[in-house]
Amino acid sequence: MADAGSGTWRTPPAGAAGGAATGAAHGGGERPATGTNAAWFERAVRAIPGGVDSPVRSFASVGGTPFTVGHGEGPWVFDVEGRRYLDLVQSYGAVLLGHAHPVVVEAVCRAASLGSSFGMPTPGEVLLAEAICARVPDCDQVRFVSSGTEAAMSALRLARGVTGRSRVVKFDGCYHGHSDSLLAGGGSGVATLGLPGSAGVPSGAVADTLVVPYNVVPELDDQVACVIVEPVAANMNLVAPRPGFLEGLRRACDAVGALLVFDEVITGFRIGPATASVLTGVTPDLWCFGKVVGGGLPIGAFGGRRELMAALAPSGPVYQAGTLSGNPVATAAGLAVLDEVTPADYDELASRVARFAGALADAIRAGGLSAAVPVAGTLAGLYVGPPPGSPLEAPSDFGGAQAIAASGVYPLFFHALLRRGVMVAPGAYEVLFCGFTHGDAELDAAVEAAGEAAAEVARSLG
Repeated sequence: MADAGSGTWRTPPAGAAGGAATGAAHGGGERPATGTNAAWFERAVRAIPGGVDSPVRSFASVGGTPFTVGHGEGPWVFDVEGRRYLDLVQSYGAVLLGHAHPVVVEAVCRAASLGSSFGMPTPGEVLLAEAICARVPDCDQVRFVSSGTEAAMSALRLARGVTGRSRVVKFDGCYHGHSDSLLAGGGSGVATLGLPGSAGVPSGAVADTLVVPYNVVPELDDQVACVIVEPVAANMNLVAPRPGFLEGLRRACDAVGALLVFDEVITGFRIGPATASVLTGVTPDLWCFGKVVGGGLPIGAFGGRRELMAALAPSGPVYQAGTLSGNPVATAAGLAVLDEVTPADYDELASRVARFAGALADAIRAGGLSAAVPVAGTLAGLYVGPPPGSPLEAPSDFGGAQAIAASGVYPLFFHALLRRGVMVAPGAYEVLFCGFTHGDAELDAAVEAAGEAAAEVARSLG
C-alpha cells in the first residue's frame, strides 16, 4: 500500500486547514453539494428527527450546530461551504484507507455495475467471509448482517439458543448497538447524551441483562447464556483491559458453560490486521464485526466455531435473517480494504499513532490543560480536563471516564479544535481514528492545533 502522504491522493485545496476551499478538489463524477451549513441543517431538522440519523452525530453534548459534509478525500472532509477539516473521526472507525480511496471506489463501482442487491447468494459474500475467517483463528464461519447492532443482537440470540439460557452479562459503558436488551449501561451516544438507556424499552426487555463494572470479572452462574464485552472498550473513550481481565472472563465462562462474546465492531481489523482476540491471546466463542469489514459501507457480521454457527437457520433452530445481508456492494468494499493492507502497514500505523498520541498529550498539557491520550494498537483515546496542564490518569472503567467528561472541558476543546480545522467526535466518549492517509504532516498539524486550542481554553477558564 502506498505510504500516507506519498502523492496517491489529489492535493487538497490550498489554504490553512479549516479555511475556505474551492470545492473543485473533488475529483469524482458527481459534484459535491454546496450551500450553507445552516440551510442544510434547517432542511434536515424538518425532515429528520433532530436533524441527524444517529444521535452521536449531533452537537447536543458540545453545543452548536453540526456542519454538513459535502465530500471527503483521504484524511480530509469538506463541508458544503467548502471548509476543510482534518478528520479524526473517519466515520467512527469504518473508514480505514481514507475517504474515497481509489481502490474502494473502483470496487464499489464495479460491484454496483453488476447489480446493487439481489437477496440471493453472491460470490462477494463468500470471498469476504473466507477472508475474515482466514485472518481470525477459531472463527470458522461468519454470517453477514447490515449493522453492528444486528450483529450483537444476533450473536446474543444464538448464544441463548445454543445454551438454552436467558441471562446476558454486559459491562457498564460498553455499547453494543441499540437493541433493547443491550442499551442498559451503554456508552457512545447513550453516554454522550446522558441517557440511562432509552424510553420505549420495557422493563422486561432488560430483565435478563446484568450490567457490571468493566475490568472486573463478575461472578457467573448457570443461568448466564453469555458475557458480551468490548475486548478494548472504545465506546467510553478508550479504556484498555487490565492484565488478566479477559483471561478471567474466559475462565469464568468456561466454569459455568456460558459463551464469551467479543464485540469487535470497532476493534476488528482496525486495532490491527485481525482482531483484539489475536492481540490479547484470549479467544471468545463468538465475535461481532462491522465498520472496517464493509469498507465504509453498511455491514455487520457475527461468527464463531462451526458447531455454534450450525445452530442458525436453515441448519438449526435459531432464526436470523436479513434482505440486504451480504450486500454485494458492501462486501466488495470490505474485501478491497482487507486485501489492500498488510500486517506491516498496521505496524507502521500503530507506531505513527503512538508518536502522535505522545505529542498530542504533551501539546495539550503545554497549552495548560490536563490530558491523557492512551493508545491500543492503532486506536487512541482523548481525555482532557481543566488546568493546570498535567497528566490525567487514563480511566479503567466507565465511572472514571464519566468523571473526566463531567469537568466540561471537552466541549470547549472540541470547538477550539474545530475552529482550527481539526475534527474530533462531538462527544467525550469516542476515540480518535487515525487511518492510513493520516501522514506525519497531517498529524503534526493536528498536534499544533491541539496546543493552540488548549491554550485558548485554558485562558478562558482563567
